[in-house]
Amino acid sequence: MIEHQVEDLLRRLAPQVLGAVVRRFGHFDLAEDATQEALLAAATQWPKDGVPDSPRGWLVTVASRRLTDLLRSEQARQRREDAVARWTLPDAWVAPAADRPPSETDDTLILLFMCCHPALSPASQIALTLRAVGGLTTAEIARAFLVPESTMTRRISRAKRLVKDSGIAFRLPADSERTERLDAVLHVLYLIFNEGYASTSGPTLQRVELAAEAIRLARMVHRLLPDDSEVAGLLALMLLTDARRPARTGPDGALIPMAEQDRSLWNADSIAEGVALITAALPRGATGPYQLQAAIAAVHDEAPSAEEIDWPQILALYELLLQVSDNPVVALNHAVAVAMVRGAEAGLALLGELAADGRIAEDRRLYAVRAHLLEMAGDSEAAYDTYLEAARRSTSLPQQRYLHARATRLTGDQ
Repeated sequence: MIEHQVEDLLRRLAPQVLGAVVRRFGHFDLAEDATQEALLAAATQWPKDGVPDSPRGWLVTVASRRLTDLLRSEQARQRREDAVARWTLPDAWVAPAADRPPSETDDTLILLFMCCHPALSPASQIALTLRAVGGLTTAEIARAFLVPESTMTRRISRAKRLVKDSGIAFRLPADSERTERLDAVLHVLYLIFNEGYASTSGPTLQRVELAAEAIRLARMVHRLLPDDSEVAGLLALMLLTDARRPARTGPDGALIPMAEQDRSLWNADSIAEGVALITAALPRGATGPYQLQAAIAAVHDEAPSAEEIDWPQILALYELLLQVSDNPVVALNHAVAVAMVRGAEAGLALLGELAADGRIAEDRRLYAVRAHLLEMAGDSEAAYDTYLEAARRSTSLPQQRYLHARATRLTGDQ
């Protein structure tokens, strides 16, 4: 098995291994360190020696041995060298399921709720879950939070200590606690999916393994909470968005915008499942932001062609979404919908207001949308400069190439 295949396998197994080790031993912070060392050992050995028959069991065994060593070292510093041999789990930690051996128990969902414990700040919940469950590196999380990597390292370390000190049980939370943590859980899954669907940096537009992991985790949460409309909405949004993935890049990896994609390449099964989920969810209770975003995605996906998209319906949905979500990216997408219904100048007027919002004023997405609307309005010179500025602000190579190509095309049209 070649190296990138091993890397994909390890990313998929990482949260399962961490969950198994935490379930067995406790000590979340040390378990995470031990799991990372096991993953590093596998990344070094498996490409040369081959993948073992039970890769998950191999990783759990190596991580468990390393955790035992770490525990011995910690106890030795406290002058209790023999404590490991006598150490037993506190009552708060739940034993593995009796009907399944620990090596076969997937504790990822439990780990997900654990990382979103209310003892942590929202930012720490997201950062820790992206690290422990999503498999993102500290550097990738730092970019998502727009902070230095050293700052994110300290934030994740503090979060792990808080989880350790909280003494929370390694089990699914009770219904009341589950509701309290659900918003953070859904937001984390949303971020993981977005990083996979449109990578913030690097040579490729998409990181398929991250998007697939987010969908897998969203399915798990949906099975746990089948009547929660926002859970269904998030899963529908992921499926409807991911359905377009086969058409988003050309043979050379270049970005293809949705209006130019070959819709016959879209995944019809994912679209059908997403539409069914959102259709069933919308009539139930209050309508939240994930349901509205899924409804917008469904309108896009069900249109036979780009020319037949029902933009007035999308605009109406975005105006509802703005009422329940104070999100500058939503406002940016609303401006695009306004431009498609009322003309580019109307959309540009809204972008002028967004330029005063510090959360997005310097973001390349604002510049990319402004360039597109300037092009629609016929101001090629301003659009050219703005495309280049958007490219300068992007950290994704495919996005940079796409924006440069748009600018270059304008020079040919003049």
